[in-house]
Amino acid sequence: MASRVTAARYGKDNVRVYKVHRDEKTGVHTVVEMTVCVLLEGDIDTSYTRGDNSVVVATDTMKNTIYIKAKQHPVTPPELFASILGTHFIETYKHIHTAHVDIITHRWTRMSIDGKPHPHSFLRDGTETRNVSAYVVENQSQGQSIYLTSAISGLSVLKSTNSQFHSFVRDEFTTLPESWDRILSTDVDASWRWATFNTLDAVRNEVPKFDQAWSKARDITLKTFAEDNSASVQNTMYKMADQILAVEPLLESVDYSLPNKHYFELDLSWYKGLKNTGKDAEVYVPQSSPNGLIKCTVSRNGERKESSRL
Repeated sequence: MASRVTAARYGKDNVRVYKVHRDEKTGVHTVVEMTVCVLLEGDIDTSYTRGDNSVVVATDTMKNTIYIKAKQHPVTPPELFASILGTHFIETYKHIHTAHVDIITHRWTRMSIDGKPHPHSFLRDGTETRNVSAYVVENQSQGQSIYLTSAISGLSVLKSTNSQFHSFVRDEFTTLPESWDRILSTDVDASWRWATFNTLDAVRNEVPKFDQAWSKARDITLKTFAEDNSASVQNTMYKMADQILAVEPLLESVDYSLPNKHYFELDLSWYKGLKNTGKDAEVYVPQSSPNGLIKCTVSRNGERKESSRL
């Protein structure tokens, strides 16, 4: 045979999980809805090259495992549940050495009825999700390593002033006018990479920090977006990332990906001289494409710049 498998992983994607916790004393319910993906790597080459299914853990087994582990363990914070799943697969199947677990937590917000939180009714007040990627590896020399990346995705924000963009490179291809006051809107994708955990117990020991970091990252993102008189999307996203690193020492780096969703002024002077540009602009045209896309990774001083391990 003149060829070989140089990389392979397989698993179960789009596993939908809903779990409810019922507090018997108060009657208050807490709900979590997730979409889970598990991909496994290891000594599985012969399943590709020889049709040898003896090394294959069926993807249906993976699906069942996700449901059973969700019943047996907490599913929040998702960093812990992803670590539990990944550790299970590399410890249960000796020929599996790496597990990739991605969890998307969908947003359900408790309803407020007559000014009071309702005990068991919820609403979806946006498409924002809380995401986690766990990369659990069995190392022959170092034992186990758990790499975690947490994220906010699809958080839509807009402000109608205090955004600038000027003094950029101009050449023969440039038509964009400079702006000292414009609309700024984006869909926030922010992620933060944790220091490596060597055991599942090490993850459990830091459980409170996962929710705290998510809340702080979200609050910092919203506060900075709202209050910063933005010189550019680049400068504002750096300020966000720098603050997130400052509030949680266990974080190694922060990534942002922000599409610039444009709102263009509309010249209506053709209609009876109606003024609708510059300081008179009130009606704009939202644009779907093309759009700017700005990304950055901000790491602690002394860390080398690198792409995501996940």
